[in-house]
Amino acid sequence: MATSKETKSESARAASAAPNGDDVRSDVAGSAFVKALIVAAVGLGASAALGAAQGDGFRRFSFSYLTAFMWALAICLGALFWVTLQHLVNAKWSVVLRRVGELIASAVPALAVLALPIVLPVFLGHDTLYAWADHDKVHKDHLLHHKAAYLNSGFFLIRFLFYFGFWTALSQFFLKQSLEQDRSGAPDIAKRLQRVAGPGMIVFALSMTFCVIDLVMSLDAYWFSTIFGVYYFASCVLCINSTIALTAMWLQNRGRLKKSVTVEHFHDIGKMMFAFTVFWAYIGFSQFMLIWYANIPEETAWFKERFAGGWGDLSWFLLFGHFVIPFFGLLSRHVKRNRKALAFWACWILGVVYLDMYWLVMPVLDGHVQSTTVPFGLIDVTALIGMAGALAAAVSFSAKTVQNLIPVKDHRLPRSLAFENI
Repeated sequence: MATSKETKSESARAASAAPNGDDVRSDVAGSAFVKALIVAAVGLGASAALGAAQGDGFRRFSFSYLTAFMWALAICLGALFWVTLQHLVNAKWSVVLRRVGELIASAVPALAVLALPIVLPVFLGHDTLYAWADHDKVHKDHLLHHKAAYLNSGFFLIRFLFYFGFWTALSQFFLKQSLEQDRSGAPDIAKRLQRVAGPGMIVFALSMTFCVIDLVMSLDAYWFSTIFGVYYFASCVLCINSTIALTAMWLQNRGRLKKSVTVEHFHDIGKMMFAFTVFWAYIGFSQFMLIWYANIPEETAWFKERFAGGWGDLSWFLLFGHFVIPFFGLLSRHVKRNRKALAFWACWILGVVYLDMYWLVMPVLDGHVQSTTVPFGLIDVTALIGMAGALAAAVSFSAKTVQNLIPVKDHRLPRSLAFENI
C-alpha cells in the first residue's frame, strides 16, 4: 500500500520543485540523439556486415536482428502500456515520471521503420525467417496450407500496418494531449485521456498479443500456445519499469528531475519490477506445465529443442536469472530505495529479458534439425547495441521538441511531488 500526504509544507515543496530543473535543454537531448544515432549506425552496420560474411542469404543476421528487435519492442510497448495504465486508473504517484514514459512510447514509429527488414522479406515471399512466407513450402506442407488463411504475406502486412498504426496513434495522442495540458492547463484534458485509455487498453492487449504471435510464435508454425502473448507482456512491463528507473537516474545525474523524482518513486518502480518478476515466472511455468501435462507432440517438441545441450543450460539460467536471483535481490525494501542497487537490478532485468528473447527466437535458426549448441556470437552483440542505440536516438529526437520533463499543469502534480510510501 502507498499513499500521498498532502500538508502545507509538502504543497510548498511541490510548488518549488515543479518548475525547477525539469526542462529539456536542446543541447542535452541533441547530444544524446547524435551519440545514440552513431551507436545505432555502427552496431546495425556491423551486424549487417557480419551477416553478409555468413553466406547464408542474411538468415543469421535476420535472426539476430529479430531477437534485438523484440527486446526493443518490449520496451516501447511496455511504455505505451504504462502510460495507458496511469491514465486509466487516474494514477497520481506517477505524474512526475509520466513524461518519460510518453517519450519512450513515442518511439513506436521508429520501431515500425526498424521492422522493415523483418516484414519486407515476408511480403516478397522469402522464407528467411518464416517458412510460411514461401508459397511452394505452404503448398507442399499440409499443416502450413491449413494455416495459410492467417499466415500469408498479404494478411501479415495488413496486420503489421494496423499494429503499428494503432500504437503510433495512441502514443502520439497521449503525448500531444499531455503537451497541450502543459500549455493550456485545461482540466478536461485529464478526463479525455482517461476516457481514451479504457478502449485503448483493450485494443492494445489484442494487438500486442497478435503481434508477438506473428513475429515470434509463427517462427515455428507447427507450435502454438494460448498464453504466449501474456508471456511477452510480462517482459514488456519488466522492461519499461527498468528503463524508466534507469532513464530517471540518468536525467538526475544531468541535473534534471532532482527535486521531482524521489526515492519514493523509485521504490514504487522497484515494487513493479519485483511483482512482474514473479508474474513472468508464473506465466512461464503455467505455459510449460499445461503443455507438459497434455503431452501433445506438436506442443512438446518446442520445449524439447530448448532443453537439449546448451539450450538446456540457457533454460536453467533463465529459471534462476530471470526469477530466483532477482526475486531475492528485489525482495528487500532497502534495495528498492537504494539508487545503485535498483540500477543494478534494472540492468540485470533488461539483460535477462534479452536472453529470454534469444531463447524464444534462436532455436528456430536451424529449422527442425536438433541443435544442442547456442550460436551466440558477435553478430548478436552488435545487433543488440545497434537496436538499443536506435531506440535511444528515437526517444532523444522526441525529447528535443519537449520543453518540460514533467506535466507542469496536471492537477495531480502536487500529490505526485509529495508522494510517500508507507
